[in-house]
Amino acid sequence: MEIVRPHSHRNLFSSNDAASAPTIPLYRSAPPLEVRLEDFESFAIDRLRVLKGISDGLSRGKKPDEMEKLVSELWKVNMRHQHASEVLNKDIISHFVLRLVYCRTEDLRKWFLSMECALFRYRFRFLTAEAQRAIMDEFDITCKAVNIMEFESIKEKLGQVARSMGQPLPTGDAIFYKVPFEDVPELVAGRRVLLSQGYAYVAMNQVVSLVATLFRSQLSKTLILTNRKWTSSIREQEKHRLTPIVEALCSSYLGPDFSQPKEYAEISLKDIDQLAKTSFPLCMRHQFDKLKEDHHLKHGGRMQLGLFLKGVGLNLDDALAFWRAEFSKKVGLEKFEKEYAYTIRHNYGKEGKRTDYTPYSCYKIISSTPGAGDHHGCPYRHFSEENLRAALSRMGVNSRAMEDVMNKVRNRHYQLACTLTFEALHGVPCDAGINHPNQYFNDSQKILQPKKDSST
Repeated sequence: MEIVRPHSHRNLFSSNDAASAPTIPLYRSAPPLEVRLEDFESFAIDRLRVLKGISDGLSRGKKPDEMEKLVSELWKVNMRHQHASEVLNKDIISHFVLRLVYCRTEDLRKWFLSMECALFRYRFRFLTAEAQRAIMDEFDITCKAVNIMEFESIKEKLGQVARSMGQPLPTGDAIFYKVPFEDVPELVAGRRVLLSQGYAYVAMNQVVSLVATLFRSQLSKTLILTNRKWTSSIREQEKHRLTPIVEALCSSYLGPDFSQPKEYAEISLKDIDQLAKTSFPLCMRHQFDKLKEDHHLKHGGRMQLGLFLKGVGLNLDDALAFWRAEFSKKVGLEKFEKEYAYTIRHNYGKEGKRTDYTPYSCYKIISSTPGAGDHHGCPYRHFSEENLRAALSRMGVNSRAMEDVMNKVRNRHYQLACTLTFEALHGVPCDAGINHPNQYFNDSQKILQPKKDSST
């Protein structure tokens, strides 16, 4: 796959090839086509939205039918293309770009492998039986359907397996495949398949397990090979062009940048104390409280809280007044104006490069490493369990919701823990999940503002 800057590239398949190509690409080798540099990144981001959506849905414990609906919608929204003939190319290109992105460490490979296999499973289930058999042929699965005589001889045992799983009893027209048991470890481990003399009898609606095992094995091997190529040659050869994109993609925040307040244009300085109690996420509320208590925050805290306040609508004059009122109590007015006011103006694009700085996303906050005396970072990640429980209790999280939050924290699902906190405090589901502190604030205000308006 060659990356080029021109604004044209040829299709991966000719019209004749497209008709015979499998419905789902198997991504066995990189495609022989040219890719625009802008497509290289944008296609990967679109697919990453799908994979991260799947990850979030699975982490939230969505039911199988809910996951099928979610995956279908994620794919439809993110993987479309203005030219229908390019949809397949986008699918293949995006996979190989993300393969390059996620081959680089064991943790990245593990996540990508898990999410791509989950995506493959759902896409396979959406296919017709004929299309599924075509995929099996592509994998060169040589197993044959069980004939009538053998089916009748094991029908009773197949019925026992079906009853144990609460499924209908198999009928005479049911299709079963006889495969070596080691080819379907997932079904064997879950006791969802009949075993006899070293073979497993796999129903047609279970074939996805067989195919997904082969897909996973293939992808796992190619990720290792891709990593070797990346470290031995690609990273250095593309250090000025692709390498910065590849190394940034896995940590990309995919939502709005919140550099400017959009829905609530401006917040008043006199309302900020109340808003902190009702609509600030824990990371910002903790820093806000520590600022009020200590009248000081270190640089990391000033940046994290300051950009958040900018994003929710605190204008520059009010921001200077807010920070001045607190810091002057500890360092004095003169020192504040000399050492701290410049940074505040800089964040608002009024000093230095005049850059419109963006509030930090959850990913950036979670990835930070606060030191002694720092109060920035993600409380769900960095607090002890005792301190986190106390902080959540002060926010008003009840004991039942508290345990759900702590379970997510133990499994390192910090954004889901924040999402559950939001749901507990606001009494409504947050299906999109919390991905940014400013999103938390905006979503909170959407819920609370109508109530406030109706009470006045």
